[in-house]
Amino acid sequence: MSKASEFIEALRRIEESGDVEPMARLFAPDAELSNPAITRPLHGQDGARNFWRSYRHTFGEVQSDFRCVIESDKASLLEWKSHGTLAHGAVFSYEGVSVIEHPGGLITRFKAYFDPRALGLHLEHAA
Repeated sequence: MSKASEFIEALRRIEESGDVEPMARLFAPDAELSNPAITRPLHGQDGARNFWRSYRHTFGEVQSDFRCVIESDKASLLEWKSHGTLAHGAVFSYEGVSVIEHPGGLITRFKAYFDPRALGLHLEHAA
């Protein structure tokens, strides 16, 4: 199974049941995870657990669909659109791209790019 397929399968588990362990196992001990909605990257498998728990808790219901998946032996690029309800019940839909670096098999870097305003999130701007 490709790394992108493993990632998508683990994400489905998170979205359906909240189980973050299959996803956390995909990350290297020194992995870095980030997106526009967090101020500092998270690290390692514990950081992955926290990142994906926070992701899931943002939503009441969520489903991600993948439009384009590009993969090499060192990295994967996933274009996605997610939709559902936020934790407080509002309907949402947003899209973005995730870059996943996995040069040795485990994910060493995960970076998602999306407009956080689509989720009603407002970023703090540096002075």
